[in-house]
Amino acid sequence: MNLTTVNTAVVLDSTSDYPEAPARFPNMRFVPLYVRFGDETYRDYVELGPGEFYEKLRTSPVTPATAQPTPQDFVNAYEELAAYERIYSLHVSSKVSGTFSSAELAAQEIGGDKVRVVDSLTASLAIAMLSHAIQRRLARGTTDEEIEKLVDRFHRDADVLFTVETLEYLQRGGRIGRAAAIAGSLLNVRPILGVEDGVVVAVARVRGRQKTLTEFERRFVEATTDSPGLRVAIAHADAAEWVGTLSEIVWRVRPKAEIEFTAALGAVVGTHAGPGAVGFFWFQDE
Repeated sequence: MNLTTVNTAVVLDSTSDYPEAPARFPNMRFVPLYVRFGDETYRDYVELGPGEFYEKLRTSPVTPATAQPTPQDFVNAYEELAAYERIYSLHVSSKVSGTFSSAELAAQEIGGDKVRVVDSLTASLAIAMLSHAIQRRLARGTTDEEIEKLVDRFHRDADVLFTVETLEYLQRGGRIGRAAAIAGSLLNVRPILGVEDGVVVAVARVRGRQKTLTEFERRFVEATTDSPGLRVAIAHADAAEWVGTLSEIVWRVRPKAEIEFTAALGAVVGTHAGPGAVGFFWFQDE
């Protein structure tokens, strides 16, 4: 089967931090997760945008919690796409969220093999980057086999570094161990984290913002070559000043790279990363 933008759709969840996807591409849909402040529940991006979320986070006495979409949320999205013969549904790592499981249950309810549910084994703008890589192939015509090979290579080669002002939020949500949270809060030490096999891992600890930037640059240079097809994304949790600085690093050390996305982290990812977090993503597409 020849897959194109006419017969194939792409579904993202809101941890992709790419709410503009449906407005940019008629074959894309965006399913929000939920954020709860006490008794108040909001749909990520739809009812609570990043700006309002960080303001609320700073002033609310209640610690927010997050919840995955229901299977019915995904069924509704898939049914909206009834005119398409194939749907690729791309989701946050199954090792940190039940979102992938909800999507799988919905795909089973739709029946047949129309919906292919993909565990990205990552989060945030990395998922958005994967959606664009698939979209580029759909634009010229592709196959399920080619997309499966792309996803396998993405699992192997896509990379992310991020830093947080405190590990408290990740520790609170059970995304990283208590010992790491304690160590990361000492003496202005900034943890540098990555995602390996779908799980958040600590890769370095440095002192201060400048050394964080130096470490980001060093690891980015070691992992990439300056060639067309190198795509980069930068996300922040109410810390927009990092975007320009990281962009300048990319332009200086990898001038052929394309900065594909810059965005504020939404409420769901922001709940776990905490204000001040910054993510730096890259993927060498063919």
